[in-house]
Amino acid sequence: MEERFIFYPERRIERTPDHYRLAFDNVWFRAPDGPRLNGWFVPHPKAKTTLLWFHGNAGNISHRLENIRFLHEKIPVHIFIFDYRGYGQSEGTASEEGTYRDATGALEYLRSRRDIDARRIVFFGRSLGAAVAADLAAREECHALILETPFVSVREMARVALPLPIGPLLRTRYDVLEKIRSVRAPLLVLHGDQDEVVPYAQGKRVFEAAPGPKEFYTIRGARHNDTYRIGGDAYFQALKDFMERAERRSF
Repeated sequence: MEERFIFYPERRIERTPDHYRLAFDNVWFRAPDGPRLNGWFVPHPKAKTTLLWFHGNAGNISHRLENIRFLHEKIPVHIFIFDYRGYGQSEGTASEEGTYRDATGALEYLRSRRDIDARRIVFFGRSLGAAVAADLAAREECHALILETPFVSVREMARVALPLPIGPLLRTRYDVLEKIRSVRAPLLVLHGDQDEVVPYAQGKRVFEAAPGPKEFYTIRGARHNDTYRIGGDAYFQALKDFMERAERRSF
């Protein structure tokens, strides 16, 4: 029941980057404990930096295609997005520890590619993916960390979302507040001020707990799932400016 409350995977891949005429590699790699995972590497001809993308708790990579297209058009960055175990074509069943292992496998795969600069990998996590990205950034070096609509922990989210006080009974933690204190990479937190799923205040708490250097960007009028649409050009410019500062280390 707990895993069904937290994870909402879909197996069917609805479309691929071909739909937007984007060149991509359909990638297969393994998590350290064995499951075979699937992802897409979308190259950019002008990129120096690679974005390692950890998506949210619902759907699969095919449900992020519009966002991928906008990122590709507006920011010169390679994009690697993958499905956790149990999502899309990836083997296995989702769990907290499983997503952490999947993240490790994805990073190891990226570092093995000879067509990118392994020193310039930016972790980008959204919603549940923010918890996965924060955990990886606390364990592994990264060029920078971007968290969009991050929550404090699963227990805090249960307190907000459910009428019964079941938070203390949950085994799954995804304690972003704890992990972010150990991150030393430059951090950007983005959050919509009308987020109806993850309270804006939780994103602020994550930001405040981070040691820095750090920046917070409020997406005015954005809810949980429309950040890049509502944010528009200013949203993508904030991402681009942050990644350029990370390249220059000018914080």
